[in-house]
Amino acid sequence: MDSPSSASSLTRPTLFLDVMLGKLTTYLRMCGYDTAYALDRDVEDDDQILELAQVERRTLITRDELLSERAENGILLTSLDVIEQLRELDARGFDLSLSEPSRCSSCNGKLIRDDGESPEHAPNGKQIWRCQDCRKQFWKGSHWKSVERTLSDL
Repeated sequence: MDSPSSASSLTRPTLFLDVMLGKLTTYLRMCGYDTAYALDRDVEDDDQILELAQVERRTLITRDELLSERAENGILLTSLDVIEQLRELDARGFDLSLSEPSRCSSCNGKLIRDDGESPEHAPNGKQIWRCQDCRKQFWKGSHWKSVERTLSDL
């Protein structure tokens, strides 16, 4: 696969992560990547994972060496640790920075600004985004700042 940084930000790769990479999925979604996750699709079988990644034209990211070799467009990660996995992707040219929230970290749906009523537990004055699919609300709170620190330390 070509380095993701060789393409413009408008043509970021769409991704499919296997069952071993659930934590990484959240980070990539928060960085704005369209990231499908096998367990979100109730898929664990390698053949089904490969088929979905191919049909949806997604880059498969996996820790499974055999699965990676079978993938038409795959990336093999070697680390068990999510921070080290992020470092591996950073070394491959992935843009791992936060901007405006654009993907739901729970379901991968697109986020839109929510100018309606803020939830009671959201801090006053915080911009709220709502997932178009699962309707979950997001704002830049303590979790956002924690992820931002983690990514800046890569």
